[in-house]
Amino acid sequence: MLLHLIRHPQPVIGKGLCYGSSDLAVTEEDCRKVLDQVSPVLPPHAPLYSSPLQRCVFLAEPLATALSAGPVRYDPRLMEMHFGTWEQCAWDDLPRAEIDLWAADVVGYRPGGGENVLHVAQRIDAFCTDLLSRGHGQAIIVCHAGTIRMLQARALNLSVPKMAEHAAINAHAIAFGEVLTLQL
Repeated sequence: MLLHLIRHPQPVIGKGLCYGSSDLAVTEEDCRKVLDQVSPVLPPHAPLYSSPLQRCVFLAEPLATALSAGPVRYDPRLMEMHFGTWEQCAWDDLPRAEIDLWAADVVGYRPGGGENVLHVAQRIDAFCTDLLSRGHGQAIIVCHAGTIRMLQARALNLSVPKMAEHAAINAHAIAFGEVLTLQL
């Protein structure tokens, strides 16, 4: 199955803040710009899946219309990692000891008491298993940078723990509105 992954537009939040699964808005202008950029390179009529967070919804809805994709299929398993008490805190203000604990166990540590990377890998693996069972030739997914990294790891046919490890240590930058295509 061919997956077309799109990172949401830039959310409305200050620089340097941890926002993981916080439900943040995007501006109409940024959304329109991403929509104009990605629509021509995506296949029409392909099913469109999205994280239910509004920074994805605001792109997914008009994109589904533009591509005649039918209704958007929202799936909470596509949400970004939840950072617990770290959500919307400045990265620079987080306790150094907690950052060090996370660095020592990037897969199993629960930043801010939220999710760990292994849990995210489990839910992305479950999403992919369900998606593959539907028999689509291709699909479009509007989601988050962390989710995209995890989907890339899943495409390598790694075990769930190895998926988590790969996504955690290969945290390359993914631009807002960027489209990545991969074979699942």
